[in-house]
Amino acid sequence: MNGSDVVRAAGEMVRVLGPYPELDWGVPAGGLTWSCWTTAAHVAHDLLAYAGQVSGRPADGYLSFDLRVSLAASPREVLTVVTACAGLLAAAVDTAEPGTRAWHYGPCDPGGFAAMGVAETLLHTGDITAGLGVPWEPPADLSDAVIDRLFPDAPSGPPPQVLRWLTGRGELPGRARRTSWSWRAALD
Repeated sequence: MNGSDVVRAAGEMVRVLGPYPELDWGVPAGGLTWSCWTTAAHVAHDLLAYAGQVSGRPADGYLSFDLRVSLAASPREVLTVVTACAGLLAAAVDTAEPGTRAWHYGPCDPGGFAAMGVAETLLHTGDITAGLGVPWEPPADLSDAVIDRLFPDAPSGPPPQVLRWLTGRGELPGRARRTSWSWRAALD
């Protein structure tokens, strides 16, 4: 996965959520305890953190910085922060040397950070749309790319449904609902 995937996922988040700034973003985001606003700010945080990892290349932990989105930011402004952080991750991923490695529970390549950024964006867009009552389905091709990179032992099925199941957000026929999960971003 690459920077264009990250930018596309953030664009999809803005496309689907941007028309609804007047809804109550203080409600829980789907099955999360976070509000929709906090969940959107979390996406921006993760995208920036991943960009920092790719750029700084720490070998054994996360860089010591954090993103704080102003509590006065409107939903539209938070989505703009997501777009900015997606651009930073895309630039970091696309300009990194192919052999670049940075820590994410082990050495991770730029494509792994891109995949995690897309996953965070798609999954939390789904959480927010569920909280706001906005119908939405993640793009199948992006969902499939995330599954291929982060969940090598995933079952077959429609990619958006499989991605939701893999992350404890949905049902998959013939399989118990997941209550815990993790993805494999680190390389072997």
